Amino acid sequence: MCARFDVVTIFPSIIDAYLGESILKRAVQNGLLDVKLHNLRDYTTDKHRTVDDYPYGGGSGMVMKVEPMFNALGSIGADGEPRRKILLSPQGRTFDQAVAEELLREERRIMLICGRYEGIDERVRENLIDEEISIGDFVMTGGELAALVIIDSIARLCPGVLGDDESSKEESFTWGILDYPHYTRPPDFMGQPVPDVLLSGNHARIAEWRRKGALRRTLEKRPDLLDKTALSAEDKRILQELCLQKEIIKSEEDDELDKGS
Repeated sequence: MCARFDVVTIFPSIIDAYLGESILKRAVQNGLLDVKLHNLRDYTTDKHRTVDDYPYGGGSGMVMKVEPMFNALGSIGADGEPRRKILLSPQGRTFDQAVAEELLREERRIMLICGRYEGIDERVRENLIDEEISIGDFVMTGGELAALVIIDSIARLCPGVLGDDESSKEESFTWGILDYPHYTRPPDFMGQPVPDVLLSGNHARIAEWRRKGALRRTLEKRPDLLDKTALSAEDKRILQELCLQKEIIKSEEDDELDKGS
């Protein structure tokens, strides 16, 4: 077993539906991924299975109650297996590829706690969890999609999950930069051909073309990443060449604009 999760949610069917398709389905079937779903409503004590209530002090919306969460985490932990308890929250550290790789190395089971409504009783945050993680600076209706993002990104790092283990090593952010352009059949579509180098069979030239394509794409779309990754001397040479080309193109465009005016 490579990746092991518990997900605490009031909508387990959302998680279950995604796990029942494609790569993650095969990972579960092959014993590489284990995800146990826990319906928070099963840990309530009233006949209405209430998990939320009005906020003290007034205000709009509802707040998730502390008692069901306390009961759930206590019951789940009764099996004695250590768990890293993570609340999915906009207040947490931002999830990225480095965090995915960190959690992949985690020896404990990973418990993902999905919030809903306006928030969760502060006593849950203060007493029941180990940390908070956010998948970005935006608001969603619940933590289920965030849980799936984390499960998916970690599972695909597990050997055997993708079938070809090299796939995950050449993806965006695994290199520290964006991915290179991809092509498949047909070799020519409506006058748009696949680059000749990819049809050459020369693996050294293909690797060079891909690295250059990845650096070009990163320079154009996410230049901030270039300051965060280790670049080889060859990478730096390629970037200097790309920047020079960019300056030449811009200069030519400016000249055309001047002529037009």
